[in-house]
Order: sequence, then C-alpha cells, then structure tokens
Amino acid sequence: MKKTNNFLIMMIAPLLFWNCGGESKKETKEESMVEVEEEMVEPSLTLLWETSEELITCESVLVDKDGGTIYVSNIAGDPREKDGEGFISIINKEGEIVEKTWVDGIDAPKGMGILDGKLYVTNIDELVEIDIEKAEIAHRYTVEGASFLNDVDVHGGKVYFSDMETGKIHFLEGGEISEYASGQNSVNGLRLSDEGVLYSLDGAGLKKYSDGGMAEVINDEVTGGDGLIILGDNDFLASRWIGEIWIVQNGAASKLLDTKDAGSNTADIGYLEDEQVVLVPTFMKNKVAAYKLDY
Repeated sequence: MKKTNNFLIMMIAPLLFWNCGGESKKETKEESMVEVEEEMVEPSLTLLWETSEELITCESVLVDKDGGTIYVSNIAGDPREKDGEGFISIINKEGEIVEKTWVDGIDAPKGMGILDGKLYVTNIDELVEIDIEKAEIAHRYTVEGASFLNDVDVHGGKVYFSDMETGKIHFLEGGEISEYASGQNSVNGLRLSDEGVLYSLDGAGLKKYSDGGMAEVINDEVTGGDGLIILGDNDFLASRWIGEIWIVQNGAASKLLDTKDAGSNTADIGYLEDEQVVLVPTFMKNKVAAYKLDY
C-alpha cells in the first residue's frame, strides 16, 4: 500500500503544480491586459475655469516655468494698428486676474517668451523687451521689412520669432536680429524642444527644422495653426485661431476641442505642465479658458 500511495502522489503532484502555475500565468496575463487598458486614455480636454471678461482681445498666454507667473498679451485695438493700446496682464492658476495692466504702451502684443529676466513680445514690426523685475519696457528692436510678427520662443540665449506675412523666422542674439528661415507659408506658432529643435505651424502644417533652417512636414492636417505646445515623445498640441485645438501623436492628428459655434477663438495657447492644464486665450471673447488635458 505504501508503494501504491507513493506512486499516486508522484503522478498527481506534477499535475497539481502545472494547474497552479497555469492559473497563475492566466491571472497575470489578465491583470496585464487590464493595466494596458487603464493606461490607454482617449485624449480629451475638460473645461476647468474661465477668467472674467476683463481682458481685451487676448492673443497669447505664457507660463513662466521658473516663477510660475502667467502672462497674457492683450491686443486691445487693431492687430495691425500702432495705437499704443496693447498691454500685458497677469493671471493666476485659479483664473483670477491678478493685474490687468501689468505693462502697457504696446501696440498689438502677440507672442511672448522669457530669457534672462526679460519678457520678449512681438509687436507688429518690432520685438519689445520688458524688464520683468521693473515691470517696464527696456528696449524695442525694430525688424526691417517685418509687417506681422507673431509667435515667440527662446532657447540657448536666442529669441526666435515668426513673421506671418513675410514667411520668415528671425532670432535675436546679443542685441542683433538675424534670419533663421524664409519661404515659410504664413508661419505662426513656434516651439523649441529642450534639445533646441525648432518646430513651427504654418500653411503646410506642423514642421520640424534641422540645422540651417531646413524644414520637414510632420503633419499636413493641422494647417494654419496658431499656438504650439510640445508634450514630449513626438506628442504636440496645436491650436487654430478659428476655434480648434488638435493633438498630434507620432504624426497623426485628432481634434480635441471645437468652439467655433460659440464664436470663441483659440489663439496662442499656454500650458501648465505639472497640472496638464491648457490655457486658451479666446481673443474676441476677452477671457482665458483653462482645460484639463487627459492623454
């Protein structure tokens, strides 16, 4: 009897072990599938708040990554008119207007960028330099031949800015203005990666530039874009002034927001990276709207 029992145990034990291992592997596989499904999030934008309608033709929002201050450029008058009515506002992360007129005396301020304690703002045919600590205009750089300067970004001691009507991208370095690229189709939105790679939005779509200003079209669907944000890993957010925000992932684009029917524009967007909140200047709606980004 002892031999028979031992024999049975020897036969049954591997089967029990195999079954337990099989169930364990099955459970692990199912758990992995659940985790993958949880990680796959359909990109979306959810409205969080809006400022009061005290801003005037707000065109661009810029978040100071170091200090956390949120700047808003207000054209106030005609986007082409040298009337001195434009100004810069400051808002906070809760949508409150901290200082409506932080710096004024600008004509039609649009894109903004920060470098070495200075806020640089495009203004029709000049680049305006604002001393942030003093809250006053420190210098104005006239750009020869410019007619509709628009977006701004900075990297490596240079201030890059676009001119929609001449199709050029310029940069300021050491007090001197140089040309980076020409022949761009109504170029507007600019953004530089942490590595210094320049991207733009123009009539051809989303572009990536190599050394020497040569451009490659990454996506040809988001044409005529305004604001551009690099999310990382070949992911971008792009706004179109008419009232659309798109996400571009590995070259493929999908629309996240459409406010055209509400008559609300989506101009040069800003981004609170840690909170994943998109700040949208609504232009003629005279307010900034904040949306939570899930992707």
